[in-house]
Amino acid sequence: MFVSGAIVAIAMLPSFLRSSLAQNGAQTATRPRQTETVAQPSPTPPKKEEDVTLNSDDVVRVETNLTNIFFTAADKQKRFVSTLKREDVRLLEDGVPQEILTFQPNSDLPLSLAILIDCSGSEERTLPEEKAAARAFLESVLRADKDEAAIVSFTGEVTLEQGLTGNIGRLRRAIDDVRFVPPAGYIGGNVVLGGTPPISGTQQTLAGSTAIWDAIWATSNELLSDTAEHTRRAIILLTDGVDTISQVRMQEAINRALKADALIYAIGIGDRYQFGIDEGSLKKLTENTGGRAYFPRNERELNESFAQIQRDLRERYLIAYSSSNKTRDGSYRRITIEIVNPEVRKENLKLNYRPGYFAKTPVPESTPSTKKP
Repeated sequence: MFVSGAIVAIAMLPSFLRSSLAQNGAQTATRPRQTETVAQPSPTPPKKEEDVTLNSDDVVRVETNLTNIFFTAADKQKRFVSTLKREDVRLLEDGVPQEILTFQPNSDLPLSLAILIDCSGSEERTLPEEKAAARAFLESVLRADKDEAAIVSFTGEVTLEQGLTGNIGRLRRAIDDVRFVPPAGYIGGNVVLGGTPPISGTQQTLAGSTAIWDAIWATSNELLSDTAEHTRRAIILLTDGVDTISQVRMQEAINRALKADALIYAIGIGDRYQFGIDEGSLKKLTENTGGRAYFPRNERELNESFAQIQRDLRERYLIAYSSSNKTRDGSYRRITIEIVNPEVRKENLKLNYRPGYFAKTPVPESTPSTKKP
């Protein structure tokens, strides 16, 4: 569920994910924060989409006849390689070579980013550093006339602090407003004294829990899926990776991000000494969406992680092709990119790209509406 100062319910969404999203983005929430949450069972997405478990990278949305694939190339020292040419690579779909219509190095497409900040009890100690690094990242990466970003915070509920905007001032204020709000009876260290009357049973549970998968699902479904077609979408997730209350599974969140064509970058951060970092979950999450996971141990490494994400977003090749399989059956189609230039193959470059996509299905014909005279 997205919560914000101005509530606009979207009736078509599952009720626990109904949000305040407006077409042009919400303003920074006014405190005190609205915290009413309606618990609902996990949404049941169509089987064809959500029951597919992907093993690596991510999936491409198909909105037009062209399929866009972004990829990076790195050498053995993990340095980005920006000298590849169209004739150096070959692309196959389900083993069938495809004609590459566009090959563009260092693609300068607009960015649509969502910064997801875990502000549960396990992040209380590191939250100030996370906020400072997020501000510095946006100030360095965002081009006000081209890129846009949104700020989302989450505990057991998901709050839209600022909708997509290129206004760095609004984004900075939204990050400043993110804070740890302790549940009733909280004395520190994620310890809540017994016997203290809670705000309500539901709110006490939400304030002391973490719903990472719900936050990714809602951000992908309600925020990034509505961005312009020709934009690079990414989620920057700051959390310790320990999910305690989500109503959707990790794989459902991954597949929803894939359908939104969104990379996920995770920065595993939190109170390592008391709570620990679930590196396995964050690696799985990012590896299955084409992003990367970072586990900084201090403020310097945290800033370096953001710098690496910025470079990864900027130094990507774009390949566009029209699939030779014109069947619109919703099936999953696997993509392979190969280096075919013998000289380049000697360099043993590592290519990071999206390994497949779900084909579009026919749009059902709309039935004429009947109006009473």
